Amino acid sequence: MTHAPPILRFDRFTLDRANRLLLRDGHPVDVGSRYLDALALLVEARGALVSKDRFMDEVWRGVPVTDEALTQCIRTLRRALDDDAANPRFIRTVPKHGYRFVGSLDGDVIAAAGLPHGAEQESGRLAGAATLGGALAGLSGGLLYGLLMARSSEDGSPVLLTMLALCLAVGVLGGAGVGLGMAIATNLRGRSAAMLVLGGGLGGLVVGALGRIVGLDLFHVLAGVGVGPVTGVFEGAAVGLLAGGGCALVARNAGWLGGLLAVLLGAAGGALIALVGGRLMAGSLLLLDHSLAESRLGLDRLGTVLGDAQFGQTALVAASALEAAVFVTCVALAVRRA
Repeated sequence: MTHAPPILRFDRFTLDRANRLLLRDGHPVDVGSRYLDALALLVEARGALVSKDRFMDEVWRGVPVTDEALTQCIRTLRRALDDDAANPRFIRTVPKHGYRFVGSLDGDVIAAAGLPHGAEQESGRLAGAATLGGALAGLSGGLLYGLLMARSSEDGSPVLLTMLALCLAVGVLGGAGVGLGMAIATNLRGRSAAMLVLGGGLGGLVVGALGRIVGLDLFHVLAGVGVGPVTGVFEGAAVGLLAGGGCALVARNAGWLGGLLAVLLGAAGGALIALVGGRLMAGSLLLLDHSLAESRLGLDRLGTVLGDAQFGQTALVAASALEAAVFVTCVALAVRRA
């Protein structure tokens, strides 16, 4: 049987079993002796279920206590780890059975087959939720742009369906890439805010490169013309960083506050992307509009909705802010929900 090493590291924490210390960023965390034993038992299990009976046998060692004592122990440990029972990063409740450690240990290789509910499943859930969030954002954008453009076109239905398909494809691709990047980063180094942001940015960067190729092909099919630089690496990386930041915000702030912060972060970031010359969906559509001999996209109507007489810089900044806010918020809330 392989014994656990005396020092276990996860996220910002170090559990020194030999010296009976819990450190956060190198600074001691005040945890009672019995509660430290409970944490060590959980962490050493590496994602396996630790039953209530096992806690009683190995932590309280036969001393008669109520279930409330164990509940209080877990509650105290969560406070010490800045964990949230509703969105756990470290300790997950298995109702009526016990608890499971779901964090990632540094330097520990975990087999998915051995941990059906551990770190591997957490990573898969994160990536899947981000993909779903991206799809919802794409559907929202496709409906908005499609309906507005369809009203300015003689053939409204094809325009609406084309915009829905285009925005959904971009949303799914973006959500999947950002989610996969966050899943890989957090699985390797723990689910910290820094890893969510870094992973989201790297995933978005890759997706931006792929999305540019897909976007150019779709625009060519849609309009029969070649266009200039559409959404690419810079925009993908920037939106990925924003999405990772949004996930970190909703994880740290419960209720409506986390969602509001994600909206504000996405809106500010999207506006900045447009101001420095980046192109999200609206910017790419504007480029396509300028490339058409006879424009049928009806972007001026969209500009009017966004407070601009025509689709100029003001409308472009507003549209980019709206797009990023919707994407970041949908991804962040989907990840928190999952």
